[in-house]
Amino acid sequence: MTNKEIANSFNTLAKLMELHGENQFKIRSYQNAYRRLRSWEEPLEAMDETDINAIQGVGKAITGKIMELVHDGQMKTLQRYIDQTPPGIVEMLNIKGFGPKKIKAVWQGLGVESIGELLYAANENRLVALNGFGQKTQEDLKQKLEYYQQSKGKFLLAEIKDYGANLVDQIQTFLPAAEVSVVGKLRRNNNVVDRVEVLIANDGGIESLFINGLFELTKQEKHIYYVQSNEDIPVVIYTCEKDEFGSKLFRYSGSKDFLEAFVKSFPNQDFKGMANEKDIFDKAAIPFIQPEMRESEWAVELAKSGKLPVLIEESDIKGVLHAHSTYSDGMATLQQMAKRTMDLGYEYLGITDHSKSAFYANGLKPDRVWAQFQEVNKLNLAFAPFKIFKGIESDILNDGSLDYEDDLLAQFDFIIASVHSNLKMDETKATNRILKAVENPYTTILGHLTSRLLLSRKGYPVDTAKIIDACAANGVAIEINANPYRLDLDWRWIPYALERAVPIAINPDAHSLDGIKDIKYGVLSARKGGLTKESCLNSMTAQEFENFITK
Repeated sequence: MTNKEIANSFNTLAKLMELHGENQFKIRSYQNAYRRLRSWEEPLEAMDETDINAIQGVGKAITGKIMELVHDGQMKTLQRYIDQTPPGIVEMLNIKGFGPKKIKAVWQGLGVESIGELLYAANENRLVALNGFGQKTQEDLKQKLEYYQQSKGKFLLAEIKDYGANLVDQIQTFLPAAEVSVVGKLRRNNNVVDRVEVLIANDGGIESLFINGLFELTKQEKHIYYVQSNEDIPVVIYTCEKDEFGSKLFRYSGSKDFLEAFVKSFPNQDFKGMANEKDIFDKAAIPFIQPEMRESEWAVELAKSGKLPVLIEESDIKGVLHAHSTYSDGMATLQQMAKRTMDLGYEYLGITDHSKSAFYANGLKPDRVWAQFQEVNKLNLAFAPFKIFKGIESDILNDGSLDYEDDLLAQFDFIIASVHSNLKMDETKATNRILKAVENPYTTILGHLTSRLLLSRKGYPVDTAKIIDACAANGVAIEINANPYRLDLDWRWIPYALERAVPIAINPDAHSLDGIKDIKYGVLSARKGGLTKESCLNSMTAQEFENFITK
């Protein structure tokens, strides 16, 4: 059981206890355990009871519950609360921004016990009669419920990427002579995936996969098998002969729009019966189009015109430009973050803790900014030639101004400007708010443009093209926030940003040591939009980046 799964169990327990009106002290202790354990670096299942008990904020009682989860796969206390709560009410806890108090209000006040009933009640304008609800709250909840239902049965790329790779290895074990590859959205590295698709070319069939219990077959249509894995992840298996593996790999990897554009571009050409995928591109006399870019006609046109980009690789990233430490809401000290960044092979770290208005994240007041500056100076002497740049993730305030006065803003090496509050502005107000921040001479990088949380929260509405234009006019870079829940800027806007010569920074928004590694998901998303290392801000060396921010 992973640390994240263990932490989430305590989060669920705290919410259920609040729902049932239990002791607030116990609820807070479980909430604190969740916050502490979700970013704990060492695997809890590999630790002994004494070491777990020594973790700050984890006492004897919580340690006992962790041991239950590790050894038995469940926690008796949590299961007791789940058993006495309708399943639909438990499911409501997954809706972002709809907490136990409001769930309790609709449960007790209207007798609502499922997501469907709740959405019906919102459509019938019945929630406004409840205490704590109004017309605006009801409409906001309705949108969240609709988004939640649309997102069910989908997975973040980070949740399923390794699973797909491991699945291919397992299939190869049972079918050693077969050619196997993931296809579909997973091969294209889409931000969100609804199933794992695999292509198998094996002259002897694939029956051994079912005999050995790797899958449970639910439906078969000719050469397509719909199966369920042991992890309850839907899997689709396509099969073919080995001499047509390349053609089928191409067919099942591209989106419908891409395939239609490709066929239309090369009429009267037969691409069937090819053993190698590369042969298809050779026959069409165009460069190989990487799977990530096989989403639309755009990539086909680039290939035909000889303008297909050489896509960025994770190894091209030279520095980490968005990271938090214990100065604000990070789990590791500044020294630890710098050391891990250096050990991972990067040349520099841009430390960007939260600014003073982010009270919820222990944002830095001016005196703590100066204290951090002094520590950065000492670490730079100790770690040279590795460089720590003095940055801040400055909140964009409601009026578009940056947190801190100008005299303090001027002391930072660079500034990431981000919106963290008041996400319900209309498009005009939200756009103008960000435009003002972009036009601020101290802004270096615009952070997570829409503040979306994939599968949890839609981004707020903004005129993205207008904001990119403003970044171009003011020499401001835009980040792809590489946190798997964000991946914001959306990759679909990268071509326009490149057209306007706006640098793109691939930033992990790391709040822990392992969070730095999220850069890989930002790179995968950036490749879908055609990003090259030349257009990536933190593909610059430390000296090049210093020259950029100085200019």
